[in-house]
Amino acid sequence: MHTVNFLTRIVEHHQTLTYAIVLLGLIFEGEVIVISAGILAHLGALNVWFVLFFVLSGALLKTFIGYELGRFLSRKYHHNGFFRYIHKRVYTILPRLKTKPFWSIFISKFIWGANNIAILFSGYERIEYGKFLKAEILATLVWAPVMLSLGYFFSYTALNVSREIWQFLAVVLVLFIIFIIFDKLVSWLYELFEQFYDEQH
Repeated sequence: MHTVNFLTRIVEHHQTLTYAIVLLGLIFEGEVIVISAGILAHLGALNVWFVLFFVLSGALLKTFIGYELGRFLSRKYHHNGFFRYIHKRVYTILPRLKTKPFWSIFISKFIWGANNIAILFSGYERIEYGKFLKAEILATLVWAPVMLSLGYFFSYTALNVSREIWQFLAVVLVLFIIFIIFDKLVSWLYELFEQFYDEQH
C-alpha cells in the first residue's frame, strides 16, 4: 500500500516538468493548478517560493496573451453571431466590465472560470490597458497566495485523515468539490447583487 511519500518522490524526480506544468497550465486554468501546487508544496515535493514564482509568471503570461487574443478576435470576428452571443453571456456575469473595468476584472479572479473570460473580453472591448493591467496584477497578488494556502489546508486536512495515497487523494477530491460548490454559491450571490444594483440604479 503506497503512502503520500510515493507521490512526493515521483514529483521530486520530475520537478522541472511539474514547474513547467504549473507555468503553462495557468494559461488555461487557474484554481485546480494552484491548489494542487500548494498541496505538493505542503508535502515537500515542491519549493513553495518557486511555486509562487511560477504561479505569478503563468498568471501574468495568461494576462498578456488573453488580452492580445481578445483584441485579435475583436478585429477579425466583431460581427460574428457566436461572439455576440458570448458577449451577452459575459455581461450577465460581469455587467459593468466596460463601465467599471477595474472592479469587474479584480472580482472575476475569484469566480471560477470568470477570469479567463474577463481577460479575453477586456481585449475584445479594448478596455484601457493600464486599468486592465493594474486590476489583473493586484488581483493576482491576492489570489495566488490565497489559492496556495487552500492547497496547504487541503493537504494538511487530508494528511490528518490518512497518509495512504488513495485515501489522501479521496479527501482532497471531496475538499475540491466543496470548494467548487462554495465558489458557485459566491458567484450566484454576486450575480444577484449585480441584478439588485442595476435595478436600484
